Amino acid sequence: MRTQTKLSPADLRKFEGLLLEERRDLDVALGRITHTLHDVIDARNSGTADDEHDPEGPTLTMEWSRISGVHGEFEAKAATIDRALDRIRDGSYGLCVRGGEPIGRARLEARPAAELCIDCARDEETRLRA
Repeated sequence: MRTQTKLSPADLRKFEGLLLEERRDLDVALGRITHTLHDVIDARNSGTADDEHDPEGPTLTMEWSRISGVHGEFEAKAATIDRALDRIRDGSYGLCVRGGEPIGRARLEARPAAELCIDCARDEETRLRA
């Protein structure tokens, strides 16, 4: 069962600041990649681009696929940050969302949006590789 985080109010403010800064940077990157994605979609839909016969670079379809993958990764990361900010507000930040154990300070320093303690993260990585 989850308990309140053992992080001090100063710690929580620090991590909240890190998360907000990361979210702002991500919003800028998301804006740029969204604009690029729209440009590629427009080019693909215009009918004037010779998508399959450009010897100089990737096809528009390949570029669209790559950019949409990056866009999806950015959106997923934004959602993870938003969930971490929600956990700060509800008092559960710093606790593993799976088992409720404290997430190590070093892990939070490296990944402020971490949702899993290191043991659960390793288990998840092993599960995903299988």
